[in-house]
Amino acid sequence: MPSIGVRCHELRVPDKDQNWRLVYRIEPDAIVILDVFPKKTQATPHSVIEQAKARLAQYLRIIK
Repeated sequence: MPSIGVRCHELRVPDKDQNWRLVYRIEPDAIVILDVFPKKTQATPHSVIEQAKARLAQYLRIIK
């Protein structure tokens, strides 16, 4: 998901009664989960994108 950052992706996970989305970033030594939310619409909500960007920025500040 380039709208969030480099190496960020979205995974769709079907469950019995609900479909879930995970937004994550792949690092050389880790997979960083930025958000998990129920899939209710085709598009990713703007609030989820903004929250994932904020969490990614926080993560990047911590590792540097």
